[in-house]
Amino acid sequence: MRINERRSLWRRLRPYFTVFDGPLTFIILMLLAVSTITLYSASIGIPGKMEDHMRNILLSFLVMWVVANISPQMMMRIAVPAYTVGMILLVAVALVGTIKLGARRWLHVGIDIQPSEFMKIVTPMMLAWFFQQRAGQLRWQSYAIAALLLMMPVGLIVRQPDLGTALLVVAAGFAVIFLAGLAWKALAGLLVAFAASLPVIWSLLHDYQRERVMTLIDPTSDPLGKGFHIIQSTIAVGSGGITGKGWTQGTQAHLEFIPERTTDFIFAVYSEEFGLVGNLVLMLLFLLLIGRGLMIAGNAPNFFSRLMAGAMTMIYFTYAFVNMGMVSGILPVVGVPLPYMSYGGTALLTLGIAGGILMSIQRHRKLVQT
Repeated sequence: MRINERRSLWRRLRPYFTVFDGPLTFIILMLLAVSTITLYSASIGIPGKMEDHMRNILLSFLVMWVVANISPQMMMRIAVPAYTVGMILLVAVALVGTIKLGARRWLHVGIDIQPSEFMKIVTPMMLAWFFQQRAGQLRWQSYAIAALLLMMPVGLIVRQPDLGTALLVVAAGFAVIFLAGLAWKALAGLLVAFAASLPVIWSLLHDYQRERVMTLIDPTSDPLGKGFHIIQSTIAVGSGGITGKGWTQGTQAHLEFIPERTTDFIFAVYSEEFGLVGNLVLMLLFLLLIGRGLMIAGNAPNFFSRLMAGAMTMIYFTYAFVNMGMVSGILPVVGVPLPYMSYGGTALLTLGIAGGILMSIQRHRKLVQT
């Protein structure tokens, strides 16, 4: 009787422990393995980094498991309340937020929280819910309302200022709007309007943001100041050559020429030690990650799930593209980590939620089919 009871209990609990999508989990584990190897080298001489990184990985997988057990239907139900709470928190940050390093991004509620990180997931969820409610009857007004829903949190995040997070929210939100059926003509019109508004955008940027753009164009204008980051990171990337200098043998990293070498600039450490061959392997892993996300989006059982899967995949793409671009000197430095590679608990939690959403969508597609 006890054996039968145990079998019955396992049958009831088994679905909760088989939520991980095999291909997606394997790719993430491979990226985390590369991350652990690289971070060990980058953090030599910095006590506690590896222990914290392993804890963050475990916490990320726990969050991924929890989210993977939440159905897309439940996500639809919490989309509006979550977006509303997120907007309230962003307004609270603007009014009474904690200022650190010249930026008002945090809210103290016993501990410091950063609501803008929350909006990376919640904003595309809200947009996906909005389009799901209007599926089959979309008009230009629907896209205008969606753009407003996107720009409200983005405007508050830019005001903090936090250009990197704002960029990620825009990318995820725009992915939802585009996948909802935005016409190519409308997209071309938006690009033209964006190009025409660049002088206005330039005038609205903070001084340090303008300096980042000018530094990107000519980093040698201030080689020991604002151009130092880009110059040293590009030296590290180039000095790796074809096969790299070898694990823990990177001189730029260990002589402390690379700034933020465990976080935003970990790609420079990796490139110097593993070279072009290592970079190709890493880019292949990211392509597989993005490809798996697109496959899940393409096979999603409903409109909401398809839009959410597309948005989460765009988060992966934007993280990787922007980070590699800024470290290589082709994009301004905006403080975007490399997914599953950079040290940092907040980013890993966000990625854990994104991965969990993809796994939930894939899991419930199978349940619908069966």
